[in-house]
Amino acid sequence: MTPQPNETLPMDSSSHDWTFLHVNDSHMGTARSYRFRPAINRRWAAIKRQMSETDADLLLHGGDFTRDGQTHEFELQQAREDLDSLPFPAFCIPGNMDVGNKHAVTNGDKSLNRNNWDWHDPELNMTASRLDLFASYFGPIHWTFMHRDVRFTGFYAAVTGSGLPHEARFWRLLERLPTLPRARHHVAVMHYWPFIERPDEPNWENTIAAEYDNWYFSIDAPHRQRMWQLLRDAGVEILFCGHVHTGRPAQVVDGIRVIRTCAAGNTAQMVDRWPDVDTRFGFQRCDVTAAGIDVTFVPGDDQCGEFDSFGPMGHPPIEERDYSVAREKPPLAPDPGGTA
Repeated sequence: MTPQPNETLPMDSSSHDWTFLHVNDSHMGTARSYRFRPAINRRWAAIKRQMSETDADLLLHGGDFTRDGQTHEFELQQAREDLDSLPFPAFCIPGNMDVGNKHAVTNGDKSLNRNNWDWHDPELNMTASRLDLFASYFGPIHWTFMHRDVRFTGFYAAVTGSGLPHEARFWRLLERLPTLPRARHHVAVMHYWPFIERPDEPNWENTIAAEYDNWYFSIDAPHRQRMWQLLRDAGVEILFCGHVHTGRPAQVVDGIRVIRTCAAGNTAQMVDRWPDVDTRFGFQRCDVTAAGIDVTFVPGDDQCGEFDSFGPMGHPPIEERDYSVAREKPPLAPDPGGTA
């Protein structure tokens, strides 16, 4: 499978030491929108400069390129042009802010998508049209390829339970993975955390306040367990995941090194949940040697605080967005067919 039809990798396939990078949650926004946090763009710009100075073969981007790309195609275009300035190819999967959130289970009752504390996240479900729009800018949302005896696999697991055509494609890829030629290493990247603590944890409910974060940040059961078994069968060694914006120490589960990453621009979340969180902004440098793959977190050169922000946080519905506050003109307008 070809993740990016227009991208090329170095032809040298020798086994000498080499480097690839991983990053996620860069969240580029624009002052043409109803909200903007310039600190995010500034932090990401510094990280991108640092990555550009690295002698890397390729970059894996784990999604959330945009602040509101699920509503504004302009932000997808902006992020694509920004990524094209890197000196190496980037292989990408979407995040929920690019295409919409994972689907809430409503059994046909849309009122269940809104919880009692008036968070609108479950209402902003991804759509097939937004997934396809993302793919038109960044390539297929599920992919696998080989480079220098490493298999790289990326997917948007949030499609599970959606019933969209992209879910069937997701399962076809994962079920095929164990049958494909094995490489010395297998590295996978997803956006959501596969689980909060362990693969066999219960399914979380978005209508229960104490479980909401668990639901929002992870993959639902039983899809989680099915996915996890297929990743094990495929010999995945490293699994990168973002979405929470908060780094945690690597967790080895069933031989898979789960690396929950810091963000490349946006603010850390669930910071009071564990004593060992990392809230810095940065990227992962991955050095492939004869001994294995050494993953090192590289903090961004600019860890600036928030400044000159405007507009609401969260996922406000369109009717509550005031585009007249945009500080650059002309202001954006919601796309027809956007998820919100």
